[in-house]
Amino acid sequence: MKKKTLVLGATTNPARYANIAINRLTQNQVPTVAIGLRQGTVAGVPIETEKVPFEDIHTVTLYLGPPRQEEYYEYIVSLQPERVIFNPGTENPEFFRILQKNGIEVEVACTLILLSTKQY
Repeated sequence: MKKKTLVLGATTNPARYANIAINRLTQNQVPTVAIGLRQGTVAGVPIETEKVPFEDIHTVTLYLGPPRQEEYYEYIVSLQPERVIFNPGTENPEFFRILQKNGIEVEVACTLILLSTKQY
């Protein structure tokens, strides 16, 4: 089963890691959805600007710094993902505790490295 992934902090800017992650996820045939500040499309994946109630999300990969994560705490928990990946610079001990309390795995890692080393 492919691990349907939500990229949170998505952008159409090709220089940003969130954009690169969407491209690599789709190249690896990982079903991908995305939320960002502005609508657009990356690798055929539409970027939503609202908290869409996506279904069957296995992984949420964060590209938002801790100050911008708080507004997404309840939303992410409501999606009931198996895990949340905190990419470099997104580490947030407060959010770690909330996720763990809700039975969601916390992984401090780089999505791009996990994909390139086949550990995703």
